[in-house]
Amino acid sequence: MSTAAATYDAGRDHRPGFAQLTKVELRKMYDTRAGFWLLISGLLLTLATALITVLTGSDDSHNLGNIFNNCSQAINVLLPVVGILLVTSEWSQRTALLTFTMVPQRGRVLVAKIAASMVLSVVAVVVALALSAVCTAINPAAVDAWHLDGGILGQTVVFTVLSMLGGVGLGAAILVSAPAIVALFVLGLAYSAITHLIGGLDGLANWTDQSETFADLTDHALSGHEWAQVATTALLWCALPLAIGAYRFIRGEIR
Repeated sequence: MSTAAATYDAGRDHRPGFAQLTKVELRKMYDTRAGFWLLISGLLLTLATALITVLTGSDDSHNLGNIFNNCSQAINVLLPVVGILLVTSEWSQRTALLTFTMVPQRGRVLVAKIAASMVLSVVAVVVALALSAVCTAINPAAVDAWHLDGGILGQTVVFTVLSMLGGVGLGAAILVSAPAIVALFVLGLAYSAITHLIGGLDGLANWTDQSETFADLTDHALSGHEWAQVATTALLWCALPLAIGAYRFIRGEIR
């Protein structure tokens, strides 16, 4: 018997700390075949967007701010899918039993997954900014080519975090990968189409349509009125799925 095993203290709290738990959840996002290739695809999509932006169009569009704006849209296409898989993989790959045996507090696991998704969102924005800077250096023909508004950079982080939280919320609410991914892409498009096709719902779309309110975050510095619209949209598309998902994640039966 080893010395470590012989001196095991049964009364000591051996639960992993929150930072360690978050680190484990971060690793789950790239340590699977699906997660790894999703992240690689997102990186290639962002790079392609930056290159297309800098190699086409007029010189005036070849500035860091415009390239970063386009890249921020690209990174949010696939990143929420990573958030969905982070939650649903516990059930689809039957790791939930092991996870909840080691950490019985399911709410703590879910909070760690949310924290990990927020960390990945910030990292994704940093990577997009780096790629944008490299592509700006390729063809710095625009006037004031290196200008980037600090407020837009901060708002882009908010946009990416909200997109990721929407994915995590849908994943937790549905708990099955394929339907959650379909819901991520179809629900937003269907809601936007309905609110724009029906004339009387235009006002509702201004407050709850992700394609309008969230897109503004990467376009210009928001006013107080526009921040209220973003908050309302976030309540509908992020907070509500997360609340439903938290209930299902904590109370769901493991099979």
